[in-house]
Amino acid sequence: MRAKAFGLLMLVAASAFAGKYDVAAFVWPAYHPEPRWRELGIFADGKGEWQSLYEAEKRKDGDIWGVKPLWGYTDESNPVDVAHKIDAAVSSGVNVFIYDWYWYGGRPFLQGALENGFLKAKNNERMKFYIMWANHNVTGLWNNKMSFANGKRNVIWPAKVSEADYRKIVAHWINTYFCRPNYYKIDGKPVFMLYLLNQFIQWEGEGVAKARLQYLRDEVKKAGFPGLHLQVCGDRGVDCSQYGVDSTSVYNWGAFGWEGEFVKKRGFEPEFAQVGEFVMSKLAEQKEKANKLGMTYFPNLSVGWDTNARLVKEDARPIIRNSNPRDFEIYARKLRDWADANIPEGMPKLITVNSWNEWTEGGYLEPDSIFGYGYLDALRKVFVEEAR
Repeated sequence: MRAKAFGLLMLVAASAFAGKYDVAAFVWPAYHPEPRWRELGIFADGKGEWQSLYEAEKRKDGDIWGVKPLWGYTDESNPVDVAHKIDAAVSSGVNVFIYDWYWYGGRPFLQGALENGFLKAKNNERMKFYIMWANHNVTGLWNNKMSFANGKRNVIWPAKVSEADYRKIVAHWINTYFCRPNYYKIDGKPVFMLYLLNQFIQWEGEGVAKARLQYLRDEVKKAGFPGLHLQVCGDRGVDCSQYGVDSTSVYNWGAFGWEGEFVKKRGFEPEFAQVGEFVMSKLAEQKEKANKLGMTYFPNLSVGWDTNARLVKEDARPIIRNSNPRDFEIYARKLRDWADANIPEGMPKLITVNSWNEWTEGGYLEPDSIFGYGYLDALRKVFVEEAR
């Protein structure tokens, strides 16, 4: 009965998701008053990582610091705020949100944005969503007052979970997310992205990692689904064919090694368009590598990169210069055409995007005080107007 109910709900909701492309933007769920920020000793203002944004000072010519969100410092655990964002996303061709998902020390972290904001928004079924388990350790990364010399890289919360926690987590994924009619599925299978497959393996070794993935697949089938679609964020040196991975994408263009290519090898910080061309030159290789391991490769479109809002001045890092909606539109179109030519028949034309709201990494689609709605307008033109 449960499986039949799921199927009926999916049919009822299907009309809301008509479209040639699935444009899936990652959501960094840090812009709300998560209680556990206090445990980390950061964001005392109660607005989450918005605080690092409005505290950021200009460091380099061409950076964006001083930028302000056009919609204000919204609370992403507030369903009214999120409903507005859903409408803006869908009208621009972004029809999927990929929520970063966290669990540390036997408890959830940053789930308010998804469970209180998105899932309680009155219009949430206008778009699909799925989760990426961001199974990385927590360090001082988000503390903009801590330097590398003072332990910024030290682990504060390890991401490793116990077997008991893992089973609790799997039940939560299935009963809270996968069962929803607007959870993103491929061939009826819930899509689940794992950020660091290599770290998942390192926790307890290959045998336990394989057993845990099999447990997840078994529980998904018990819930009435035809199976699980396992997706990873790059292979990180792992033979994904040994773990039943179905597809791969990346979180952002950093996975292609632009910093090593331009900053370390050539000695300069690149323009957005230069990084775009570099990424395009790597796609055929990435697709071939994925195919050899039995996976589908889904391309990624990124907005930019500048993490200096999270860093003290002496730790300033390289940036992608001159990110702008005009060039972004060019690469959105190139990746759309690449998806048309390279994603195999029977698979969705899925393009991941970094990101909806990684403000403190310089990669966000949300409207700002510099470009207004420029990035969303670019996506609307490429994936809505031209796609008609």
